[in-house]
Amino acid sequence: MGIEQVIDQYHSGLHAFAVGDPAPIKALYARSGDVLLANPFGGSSRGWDAVSQALDFASSKFRDGSPVRFEEVSRYVGADLVTLFEHEHWETKIGGRDERSPFDLRVTTTFRLEGDGWQLVSRHADPLTTPHPDGPIRPTG
Repeated sequence: MGIEQVIDQYHSGLHAFAVGDPAPIKALYARSGDVLLANPFGGSSRGWDAVSQALDFASSKFRDGSPVRFEEVSRYVGADLVTLFEHEHWETKIGGRDERSPFDLRVTTTFRLEGDGWQLVSRHADPLTTPHPDGPIRPTG
């Protein structure tokens, strides 16, 4: 399967994730010790077992939602690595809330060619989509 089809599957998998189903995203991940996940719930996970647990935790916080739009900012393509930088625009019920909440993420995703197919090896997503005059020192409360 080509990288375009894998990216389409990845975006479709995020729709399932937004309703609490991590299986389609998990199916795209390489089962290796060097896979990574850093998501807006905090921390970072390395290695398939830790990433799998983090995906289960994060998806359990979502229901009745979907990514509304994917906005590709840049793509870097090598012989065996593809990295996407995207803005994702979501709307979903989070953490037991009754109403859907919109939010935006900036996301860097890397796929690696393994054998005859592309595998997801890294996803870093955070809500820092707009400039802020204080840079990394942002109000927290």
